[in-house]
Amino acid sequence: MGDQEEENYYGKHGTPQKYDPKFKGPIYDRGCTDVACCILLVLAIVGYVVVGIVAWTHGDPRKVIYPTDSRGQFCGHQGTANEDKPFLFYFDIVKCASPLVLLEFQCPTTQICVSKCPDRYMTYLGAYLVPADLQYYRQFCVPEFGDLSKAPIEVLKDKECPAMLIPSTPLARRCLPAIQAKKGVIMVGNETTYDDGRGSRRNVTELLEGAKKANVVLEMRQLAMKIFEDYTVSWYWIIIGLVIAMVASLIFIVLLRFLAGIMVWVMIVLVILVLGYGIFHCYMEYAKLKGEAGSDVSLTDLGFQTDLRVYLHLRQTWLAFMIILCVVEVVIILLLIFLRKRILIAIALIKEASRAVGHIMMSLLFPLCTFFLLCLCIAYWASTAVFLSTSNEAVYKVFNESACQFSGQTCSPEKFNTSNVTKLCPDAQCLFAFYGGETAYHKYLIILQFFNVFMFFWLANFVIALGQVTLAGAFASYYWAFKKPDDMPAFPLFSAFGRALRYHTGSLAFGSLILAIVQVIRVTLEYLDHRLKAADNKFAKFLLSCLKCCFWCLEKFIKFLNRNAYIMIAVYGTNFCTSARNAFFLLMRNIIRVAVLDKVTDFLFFLGKLLIVGSVGILAFFFFTQRIKLVQDTAPPLNYYWVPILTVIVGSYLIAHGFFSVYGMCVDTLFLCFLEDLERNDGSAEKPYFMSPDLKKLLKKTNKGQPEA
Repeated sequence: MGDQEEENYYGKHGTPQKYDPKFKGPIYDRGCTDVACCILLVLAIVGYVVVGIVAWTHGDPRKVIYPTDSRGQFCGHQGTANEDKPFLFYFDIVKCASPLVLLEFQCPTTQICVSKCPDRYMTYLGAYLVPADLQYYRQFCVPEFGDLSKAPIEVLKDKECPAMLIPSTPLARRCLPAIQAKKGVIMVGNETTYDDGRGSRRNVTELLEGAKKANVVLEMRQLAMKIFEDYTVSWYWIIIGLVIAMVASLIFIVLLRFLAGIMVWVMIVLVILVLGYGIFHCYMEYAKLKGEAGSDVSLTDLGFQTDLRVYLHLRQTWLAFMIILCVVEVVIILLLIFLRKRILIAIALIKEASRAVGHIMMSLLFPLCTFFLLCLCIAYWASTAVFLSTSNEAVYKVFNESACQFSGQTCSPEKFNTSNVTKLCPDAQCLFAFYGGETAYHKYLIILQFFNVFMFFWLANFVIALGQVTLAGAFASYYWAFKKPDDMPAFPLFSAFGRALRYHTGSLAFGSLILAIVQVIRVTLEYLDHRLKAADNKFAKFLLSCLKCCFWCLEKFIKFLNRNAYIMIAVYGTNFCTSARNAFFLLMRNIIRVAVLDKVTDFLFFLGKLLIVGSVGILAFFFFTQRIKLVQDTAPPLNYYWVPILTVIVGSYLIAHGFFSVYGMCVDTLFLCFLEDLERNDGSAEKPYFMSPDLKKLLKKTNKGQPEA
């Protein structure tokens, strides 16, 4: 490349680094960077603490745990009048089929707390004639009802007692009709119809519709309860599975330290074999279901089922699994064929990373520190969100069956009976609707929730950035040590952590703030997309999809840029903008190496994570489905065996990702340092390279077509 061409090339992508005999790695004589962002972060954290204190002062998590009656009182909460009444009873659950349930999230019927659900069918008109039945009926009337001699018509008119009682069972602390199906016929108490207490017979299917609407959230709660039960009986096996994943990851990393080349090729072969076995297993299951009754039902006709075992009895499920695995297998094989020469170069980079990790073994445990800090962020965000969402006051609204001009308006239970509403709308009731409020604090709750989400993203990104800068500083001190490990500091990891916190908190806050803003915008777009699903505006949906795609790409680019900027911060101690610019131009000056090497190593690390997760996942599948004869009786009984299996798979991925993230950061740091090394030095006696001879020999092969440093 000529001098003029080289000058034009470098003019577009910044000026390469010059030789500096004083530069020996991460600069220790550095100053504080981006102080304004550091101050802003401190003020934001103080404000976040204030928001948390205010939320904890006004919030009441009991509103989430306990059901609430028509007067906004908790059922079954200790220290209240309803302490011995844990269940919520609906006067007329048929009214729960009203569209008001979906609009107001509350059934337009009186609801009271009871000690037990009714276990027999009777009407108030029938119970009034039998003193013993009336005494039993009394416990399902409003608490202040005491005049048992009052005319039944007046009692029902004043809505002091329900018109009828139906055999019910408690579900998530709500009394719902004990509906059962016998030979396809829906019945309650062996009856297909019931007396509504007002002299007419009604079909049980009306009860079913009301129960379904009242059960809008309860089905999910029931699912959550079953999942919780599965965790209670399988938690120790899940922990064993995660320990196996941790041991496998650690063994893999240790072997990678000494046998990097062999391990990479073994990993590639094993991934192909594991995927091949998955394809074979899916085919065998698909063939075994041929001819079985119900196995040819399509997934669309079946719909969503909470018991995922139902899907495993469909041929279409195994066919879909087989196609997906075949596509993944073919893609991986094609990538390996096209990248076969580059894999050799990537192995050299992984070998160098293995040496660095071997000299800084504490780096493998550092992700635990990052994980602990992330858990604190998640716990604070979740608790603050719960307290904010439950810091409202009880809001009561007018509910009625016939047309009424006051319908849906707020009301006061104490003054309702003396208001004009009862005169103009005789059937209207003032019932608890939801938790809200009209004060200034309640009006700004949505802003506080938004601030809570924003601070969560900011702090979580800051914690991740702190971990990346710490690891980058430690591995950079390894690379720039001319005599390894003699020239390395005594405690490189702790030294890098101290430098990051002392000098560069502002720069980390700056980078994480930019990323947090983009992530909050993405969350907002997802919320708008969810709200527009029912709309017919195709242009709005198209525009929203384009925005979501653009911000997804922007987030990925910012993460990539931040990661390399943090490496520059760890090495040179410059501010965030300068570091990001220098890192970007350095990568652009070596774009071929970046495309070839950096992404190939990422692909190899992905295969490693896939191998560990796939192996542990297959082991968990065979164990929890009781297919391993040696331990067949040991596996716990489960409602959904996919619960522990998915937990083990997700946990194994997080564990493997934690170990491989250290290697990934090491490779990125060494790669960036290598590019700097090529520009600063020329390999002569006056300007010797800091890289290892093997790394120099292989990596320089990718320098074709670019100017030499």
